[in-house]
Amino acid sequence: MLNIPTQSFPAPSSQQRVARPGQSGRNKVALKPGHSLMDWIRFSKSGKDLTGLRGRLIEVTHEELQKHNTRNDCWTCIRGMVYNVTSYMDYHPGGEDELMKAAGIDGTDLFDQVHRWVNYESMLKECLVGRMAMKPTTAIKAMIPPPQAVFTPSNQVSPLPVKDSRPRYDWFQTATTVHLVIYTQRKIPISGCTVVDLEDGVLRVEVLLGKMSYMVHLRLSENVDGDVAVHTALSVGKIQVTIRKQAEGKWSSFGQPLEFHNTVLSKKDRAPFFRDCVLVSKTEVNHNTNVFQLQLPRGTVMHVPVGKHVYLKSLIQDAEVVRPYTPIDQVLSIGPNTSSEKTDLYLMIKVYPDGALTQHLNSLHVGDHVSVSGPEGTFSLRPLRDTTVLYLLAAGTGFTPMCRLVRVALQEISTIRKIQLLFFNRREEDILWRRELDELTANDERFQVEHILSEPCESWTGKKGHVDDAIIKDVLARPEGSKCYVCVCGPTLFTEQTVRLLKQQGFSEEEIHAFQG
Repeated sequence: MLNIPTQSFPAPSSQQRVARPGQSGRNKVALKPGHSLMDWIRFSKSGKDLTGLRGRLIEVTHEELQKHNTRNDCWTCIRGMVYNVTSYMDYHPGGEDELMKAAGIDGTDLFDQVHRWVNYESMLKECLVGRMAMKPTTAIKAMIPPPQAVFTPSNQVSPLPVKDSRPRYDWFQTATTVHLVIYTQRKIPISGCTVVDLEDGVLRVEVLLGKMSYMVHLRLSENVDGDVAVHTALSVGKIQVTIRKQAEGKWSSFGQPLEFHNTVLSKKDRAPFFRDCVLVSKTEVNHNTNVFQLQLPRGTVMHVPVGKHVYLKSLIQDAEVVRPYTPIDQVLSIGPNTSSEKTDLYLMIKVYPDGALTQHLNSLHVGDHVSVSGPEGTFSLRPLRDTTVLYLLAAGTGFTPMCRLVRVALQEISTIRKIQLLFFNRREEDILWRRELDELTANDERFQVEHILSEPCESWTGKKGHVDDAIIKDVLARPEGSKCYVCVCGPTLFTEQTVRLLKQQGFSEEEIHAFQG
């Protein structure tokens, strides 16, 4: 029996934990020069023996796994496969200490807490030692059929069945269309909670209901056109998906069930689903940041709710690289949404010199493809419904989740009387959408922005420095009778420092949301 440590993973003080209200995202430690993700990809493809087994794959017992639990000899198991991660220690963005939490044990649960979306099979392919051996007791249990249940008559009246509150679906048709109807059995908390993908006759519908995910997954029985229409009645919890038949006629059935059809799972247990999107345009924002416009496939209907992010995935030197990005609106100004199509995503992305994915994205041309996941993240607009003062603290591209948040707060939340954005950057030329922010400030008295630079030029007259106790005290006041809420996003160290300072100023966890970085 493995002795799994009782401590949580990552450690409570680790920045690598998935963000909850008042907490930051995962930790990224300062790696040594030459130890970026691209360096790891190159190193793992160099032909070096990273397992110590000279290319052999072995069956690993629990006793053998436990022996390899040191910094210089570290094995771990993920979903039944054992990897020698000794060589990966210096390349791990979360640092050596976090990786050692899984040394010599089954690290599947620990891995899923932080890296559920990472393709570890591709990243650690050259580190594969082999498969975990099945315990003898497990094998014996699998061979012995379960005992047959014996029922005895009872004179007691069985209690009435509890009404089933699980989502369900039905379908109907006309001569030219088929319609899938999903009854969620509850009010739908947010718009844009339904993601529909129709490709090559396979229909996948995922409905996000708070922390839960309901899925319909079918291979349609007849051919259809590629377009999909979705109509949602939020108050009664009804979603209707309409698809046009390729040929008129009556279907005898809707389709054949596929994997995870008609299931309800915790969202964190549902693997991200990626679809192929097309780069429509790339617009320069400043010297190192672009807005990438991505068009979803014809058969996909997906609206990413405010505060949620998506994952982009690309194959780089035979390794899958995945990173989260938060969509923005096409413009910041208040008014009707001017996005060209509902099938377009706009992502504001900073291109880093050593960024494996950002360098790849920057090399793409219009018409090239990139894989995009559905909406992810824990942010909810619910705490803002009775908020009167909204503070936003952003550093660099941590500004991206604030863009749509500002817009929806000013347009749709009547209780908010003031929105204050503290925008931290290194230099003046690093400020994103400065003209748009200035215009919004001039046009709406409820919105204010304060720029803080850590490396200003001599002519700069605004605030200078980093986030600290003085800035928090100076700007984040609590007007009498007000209800405040604070959102924070930026590099991990910025987020952790800011959340700590906010708590010192008396803000509670329930009044803070730190976006995952």
